[in-house]
Amino acid sequence: MLRETVARLKPIVPLRDFWIVTNAEQSAGVRRELRGVPAKQILAEPIGRNTAAAIGLAAIHLVRKHGDALMAVLPADSYVADVPRYRKLVRAALDLAGTPGNLVVLGISPSRPETGFGYIERGGVLARPRGTAAYAVRRFTEKPQPSVARKYVESGKYLWNAGMFFWRASTFLENLERFLPGTHAALAELAKTIGTARYMSTLRRIYPRLKNISVDYAVMEPATRLHSGANGHRRNSFRPFPQVSVIPARVGWSDIGSWSAVYELLAAKSGANTSAGPSFSIDASGNYYWSPKKFVAAIGVNDLVLVETDDAILLCPRDRSQDVGKIVKWLEERKLKRLL
Repeated sequence: MLRETVARLKPIVPLRDFWIVTNAEQSAGVRRELRGVPAKQILAEPIGRNTAAAIGLAAIHLVRKHGDALMAVLPADSYVADVPRYRKLVRAALDLAGTPGNLVVLGISPSRPETGFGYIERGGVLARPRGTAAYAVRRFTEKPQPSVARKYVESGKYLWNAGMFFWRASTFLENLERFLPGTHAALAELAKTIGTARYMSTLRRIYPRLKNISVDYAVMEPATRLHSGANGHRRNSFRPFPQVSVIPARVGWSDIGSWSAVYELLAAKSGANTSAGPSFSIDASGNYYWSPKKFVAAIGVNDLVLVETDDAILLCPRDRSQDVGKIVKWLEERKLKRLL
């Protein structure tokens, strides 16, 4: 998926302009997979500190090498079916993000009331870069309850937040300073050592101090609230309030982040049963079976996920597959690492 992410973007961005943020354990593997990307542009975090820190790390390197670079922040775990349309939307988003102060996000048109994704409420049209409508963002909402998610989808005003962002490096860093000043100050200290023998030791010393928070919570949500309440604030001509906009993207996107998403990619048609191994079903539909070694026989059940491994079995409705995270949390609290 990492290679596919790069391949989708190569007609837009040359390999020499790719920057990858990963962790120390995976950096060597990333270099092997992406040999055309300069090794110095594969940035390894000594410890995970979520997306606000990771994007900030990339931003200070970009500013050091390119000045006020235009950034596209794209997760490496996305599946995209309609690549030509995706490229068109990325180009439109980059055009809009070229204006200082603009924060742009691609929003995925929801296909179901998913509770595992964040949602973006869109307002009116703000701009039409390359003829593509970009809407004002009214608010971001994280992982709603099922009843709320159903209302969002039915309203037609909400999009999934797939974590695909576009902005100038300066715009992001200014907002990081505004909303997360401690992290910004630490990264500014680290930036002074880029290209020197002190960089790695400074990175190891500073990075654990950065706040462990997503860019959605740290920057996007407060930026949206700030702009929507701007009438009561005094503007600074050098630090304009950010303008947050969303471009709807119907591109056949999936982050394959749940067993339900895997089913949707693999099912030949709606209601089909899909299995990773031998199986037989009677009066059963919409099920996903992951049992490569054992035969699965299903009778009279619908829309289930069954996952069998050497030491555990998962059974849940497909529309609850995101709740696997709750089981993971339960196992962590009880220190059952052998099951993680």
